[in-house]
Amino acid sequence: MEWIDTHAHIYDAKFKEDINDILNRCQEAGVHQVYMPNIDHTTIDGMLELEHRFPAQCIPMMGLHPGSVKKDFEKELYLVEEWLDKRSFAAVGEIGLDYYWDTTFKEQQQEAFRIQIELAKKHHLPIVIHTRDSFEDAIQMVEKLNTDELTGIFHCFTGTSEEGQRIVEAGFYMGLGGVSTFKNSGLNEVIPHLDPNRIVMETDSPYLTPTPHRGKRNEPSYIPLIGKKVAEFTKTDVEEIAEKTTQNAQRLFQYKSNSRK
Repeated sequence: MEWIDTHAHIYDAKFKEDINDILNRCQEAGVHQVYMPNIDHTTIDGMLELEHRFPAQCIPMMGLHPGSVKKDFEKELYLVEEWLDKRSFAAVGEIGLDYYWDTTFKEQQQEAFRIQIELAKKHHLPIVIHTRDSFEDAIQMVEKLNTDELTGIFHCFTGTSEEGQRIVEAGFYMGLGGVSTFKNSGLNEVIPHLDPNRIVMETDSPYLTPTPHRGKRNEPSYIPLIGKKVAEFTKTDVEEIAEKTTQNAQRLFQYKSNSRK
């Protein structure tokens, strides 16, 4: 079976000491590609270093995470734009809205999200969207700014089947991760109603570790655990989930590793 992890922060310091082992375990688990969302200026070098060392496995995105949007967010966006002009990336991400911790910079988050959607349209790239306590605002912005070409992933989908339908109608995909394996997530009732052609797998490593490893560092080799749970919920063979979600990710990203403009 072949899998793709569409969202993992494997450039994080938590992986520094054993990144070779982690990527070897990926291969052994059948996870042949790992897409890396950027956070802000502090994560770019580490992310691109991994791409340089493992170009067939580690594929970078470029964007500004909503949690890093502050008063002077324009400086960060200038850097994002410079990088997008300089070379190819798989997507504009991780972008979006996060109202969970703090809403001090809510308006700035919305403006940064809008600008990065426009950058994605300019560069003909998908977007990878972070939403936390902000789904309605995020989907409304996507619907308002949408074009036939705009697409991407609502990362870490934990919503309702109705929200899933809105995502599909907007031409987007849903990223299913470790939360899908949590006993009280409620996703066992939702996932069977989601469009299987619009689902991709993700870990969000090092966060949101799936059962039975909760409380430990997450890593991309755990993707099959998530896939097995999705197969269980949908009464489908896990091989079919692997094939379908891999095809979905490949169709979405259409990325040539380490390509340059």
